[in-house]
Amino acid sequence: MKTKCFFPATALLALTLSLSVSAWPADNNTVGSGKIKHVLLLSIDGMHAVDFYNCANGIAGVNGGAPYCPNLSTLSQTGINYVNAESSKPSDSFPGMAALASGGTPKSTGLYYDVAFDRTLDPPIKKTGSGLQGGTCVPYAPAFGTTTDNDQGVDRDDLKLNGGAPGASLIDGGVNSIDPERLERDPATGCTPVYPWNFIRVNTAFGVIHAAGGYSAWIDKHPSYSFVGGPGGTGLDDYFSPEVSSNVVPLPGVKTVEGIPCDPVRDQVSTSGWNSSFANIQCYDAIKVYALINEINGKTHLGAPAQVPAIFGMNFQSVYVGESVNEAGVATGGYKNAAAVPSPELFYEIEYVDTAIGQIVAALKGAGIYENTLLIITAKHGDSPIDPTRYVANGSDTPATLLGDLIPYSESPLNTTGVGATEDDVSVLWLKKGVNVEVAVKMLEDDATEIGLGEIFYGGALALNYNVGGWEAGDDPRTPDIIVAPNVGMTYSGSTSMIGDHGGFAHDDTNVIMLVSNPGFSAQTVSNKTTTMQVAPTMVKALGLSPSLLDAVRIEGTAPLPEVFGQLGK
Repeated sequence: MKTKCFFPATALLALTLSLSVSAWPADNNTVGSGKIKHVLLLSIDGMHAVDFYNCANGIAGVNGGAPYCPNLSTLSQTGINYVNAESSKPSDSFPGMAALASGGTPKSTGLYYDVAFDRTLDPPIKKTGSGLQGGTCVPYAPAFGTTTDNDQGVDRDDLKLNGGAPGASLIDGGVNSIDPERLERDPATGCTPVYPWNFIRVNTAFGVIHAAGGYSAWIDKHPSYSFVGGPGGTGLDDYFSPEVSSNVVPLPGVKTVEGIPCDPVRDQVSTSGWNSSFANIQCYDAIKVYALINEINGKTHLGAPAQVPAIFGMNFQSVYVGESVNEAGVATGGYKNAAAVPSPELFYEIEYVDTAIGQIVAALKGAGIYENTLLIITAKHGDSPIDPTRYVANGSDTPATLLGDLIPYSESPLNTTGVGATEDDVSVLWLKKGVNVEVAVKMLEDDATEIGLGEIFYGGALALNYNVGGWEAGDDPRTPDIIVAPNVGMTYSGSTSMIGDHGGFAHDDTNVIMLVSNPGFSAQTVSNKTTTMQVAPTMVKALGLSPSLLDAVRIEGTAPLPEVFGQLGK
């Protein structure tokens, strides 16, 4: 049976909107009417559950065997540690953030990857920064279908830290950085551009809290992650997203959270992207930490007077860089073995993020809101492989390369000037209209060794967890035809600058840290399987509203984390 759950929306995002938009009832409560007045969500992108275990307990060969994340360890003494937490599948940042914000999988959110495909949309007016070519859109005519770029490619200028936002300061990236001519277009609405907040099909915890009168804010790595506010574009009062893929520049007056100046540039070797350097990424994350501390102190991210958000947070990039980067001429990150013993570079990044969390907690205490804040620390995704002996960089024998002209040209590796296929340590495949899925699957299975095929999902194996996809009326236009989960360690990239990646279904990709803390909690460890989707209904319920206000909760039956409310006495 085909499941239809598509939620189109229009309108633009209005940052700093202070009026409450009451789209849902407040369940006879107001935001923060109970013990919890604020929810702070921190995503340490890439951080596994085992990373937290090792840094909290100590591990031979690192730091003399002593623990090396004292602030996270302290939070766990009044926190619930979910050791079997699982992120989204695919474990890309885009669906990973959607899971945290909405409580949904791609089945309800429609977000499979930051760069994906939609059979009912048409290309942007002009080429995106990621390489998606501009093309034709005929108003109210059948769509051609297009790759969808929700990465840094939609920025006005993704080489600038502010994303090219007109009149913005050096660091102030956000929704004004989005170039509408680089957005895919919807012929069904007259070829209007599809903004990221209207690309997601369901509402979010941030939007629900905002609609009920709560102030909401989020800090992330690309302007496209403004989808966190949800459809309609009014779900965030404050959004900040300095472009992580921009060129590295000096940051006058900025220091890392450990006090090291970021002017001049710390690492002059790797300056094409903050996430290509172990040192420079710390300056980038520091910008966001200081913006978050501004919000804790009742200001906007830039320091203007505002409210303390009821729901807010940020993502860290430092640990992911420590896990995955091979910086030529500097060092190689990652792990030493399958027990997740960190390299010196990864050790330093974990220590750095822990120091930042200590400063965030100190700010909460200084603002007098620590006691009534629910702090949730998790990750959009993990990183694979942990075992360095398993890593294989395969940029030539990939599923998309093998299928060639059976997939849309905007997704095909045959298009040498395009954005490329949706492949990392997973391959997400959409076929051209009329191509037989079984024929494509047989081609992949016949070359299973070359492509490192681990599992292949299509037909009923996909329909169990996603909507039925296809080109026919009633099919979900975003559901892929095939997903290939390769053997652990196989990555469909020829890059020598990476030693790991994410996006796949493997344990290393999906088993992430999840720690929920409040000073009134007792320490608790939960070994049962939980998912990052459960964060959204937990945030909404903790702030006194019904989780059923979330579309994805109603569609997929996502439950709040019961242990949290056992500790809160609800």
